[in-house]
Amino acid sequence: MTHSIKPIMVQGTSTHCGKTSLVAGLCRLFSNWGLKVAPFKSQNMSLNTFVTRDGKEIARATAVQATGAREEPSIHMNPILLKPKSDEMSQLIIHGNAVCDVSAKEYFLSDKFQHMKMTAIHQSIHVLKSEYDLIIAEGAGSCAEPNLREIDVVNMGVAHELQARVFIVGDIDAGGVFASFLGTMKILELTDRGTRG
Repeated sequence: MTHSIKPIMVQGTSTHCGKTSLVAGLCRLFSNWGLKVAPFKSQNMSLNTFVTRDGKEIARATAVQATGAREEPSIHMNPILLKPKSDEMSQLIIHGNAVCDVSAKEYFLSDKFQHMKMTAIHQSIHVLKSEYDLIIAEGAGSCAEPNLREIDVVNMGVAHELQARVFIVGDIDAGGVFASFLGTMKILELTDRGTRG
């Protein structure tokens, strides 16, 4: 393995804009080129899950991407999984194991959970970088959410952790795609400027 290829991350201007399918396709493309490729989604929210060979639970979408890469699905490809139980409560699964039920407020605002999430993400990134030639990561929802920037564990925050090249995609069928690209880039620019002081 070369370990020298910069990770790729696919983020979106919105939810349901094709990120998952694009990552699966890229996984197959780079696998066809002879690389050992790992998909990665640091945090997923889904009831559609997949049980790995060792009996752990990850998002089915990530397992499909692993199949695209011709690799065995692994907990490190999806270290954090939230399974909704109600509008306000989800089951938190870390590295394939159920940890607890958690409210949205607690999950997003608690320092304890933020530390827990980042520890799991760091561990998984370390494992994937040591075992694969290339990581192709997927963001979630819109990457331009300034209200979530401080607690981001799935978009630009993870891109920074991966030191990834980021590609932003949009859905032209939904209409307004060029405005969504422009708005996304402007918000990212302003947010980054504010972060740097």
